[in-house]
Amino acid sequence: MASAFATVSLLAVAPALPQSSAALRVEVVRHDADHRVDVLVDGTPFTSYLYPPTLKKPVLYPILTASGTPVTRGFPLDPRPGDSTDHPHHVGHWFNFGDVNGFDFWGYSDATPEKDLPHMGRIVQSGITRASGGADSGELAVTANWVTNAGTTLLREETRFTFRGHGDVRTIDRETRWTALDQPVTFGDTKEGAFGIRVARELEHPSKETRTFTNDSGEKETVAKSDQSPANGEYLATDGTRGEAVWGTRGPWMALLGTIGKEPVTLAIFDHPTNHGYPTYWHARGYGLFAANPFGRKGFDPKLEATSFRLEPGKSVVFHHRILVQSKKLSREEVQAAYEAFVK
Repeated sequence: MASAFATVSLLAVAPALPQSSAALRVEVVRHDADHRVDVLVDGTPFTSYLYPPTLKKPVLYPILTASGTPVTRGFPLDPRPGDSTDHPHHVGHWFNFGDVNGFDFWGYSDATPEKDLPHMGRIVQSGITRASGGADSGELAVTANWVTNAGTTLLREETRFTFRGHGDVRTIDRETRWTALDQPVTFGDTKEGAFGIRVARELEHPSKETRTFTNDSGEKETVAKSDQSPANGEYLATDGTRGEAVWGTRGPWMALLGTIGKEPVTLAIFDHPTNHGYPTYWHARGYGLFAANPFGRKGFDPKLEATSFRLEPGKSVVFHHRILVQSKKLSREEVQAAYEAFVK
């Protein structure tokens, strides 16, 4: 079956970053029996697409630097010493939302209380339409369904990943189309979304205090202090804002800088100007959640009026993002240059 994006894609594949070294060969290897697709750059693992029935959504996990250092948290799939163990629904990289016709696709995990299960939803992998490597990039195209725990399928998803690498740079372009099926679909106003990464302990912000947050159900979520850990991360926003002050701000990109072991690292998310909600809000928490949210408004600023986004039956919305991983702490100007290369 040909990729759905062969005919419906709205965006051409964005160019890679300006290259000081040659692009590297990318392999995309299916392991259907294991519900996994591995991605290798120059023969070295970069990431895997995981879709086992035990997960509530497909994820990319782990995401590695060019030297093989994970920038994603190990917990809950493969806990590493020192890992934070809060928010078990934060797994690698994912793309979903916390209020879709009132159902929560964001916060669902095996730890979800039984009383909340009727209001949850999962993203169910339905097919792989393309998995191909190449001399300078690899591509994975997949389909999935957004299914509520009441048994209703709200959305059909078509996603195309494009993987690239050169030198110490790795990129993931994700183009995702959501199509409403036989009923209108409304994305409500909540901070719980959407294009997310849960980062390694070292990329968390140091904190001398235990932090408590309130989720959309009014429940308290506690995150342990990290001052006695290797946490040394720092967010950098488009406008130059740094640290945990970036939460709830808007901008076309966000970077997270830190050192893992002895390796300097930049992890960035780019929001394409054609995306709904551009420039996106950033649900970027110091404890390790790094997410772009195109739907929230009042969820970030209670002084604002609530907003919503509605898809009529048969209508679609397309998002295009890039994840950048580089073994270097980039300056604001360097991240901006990389972003401009993405949007050209």
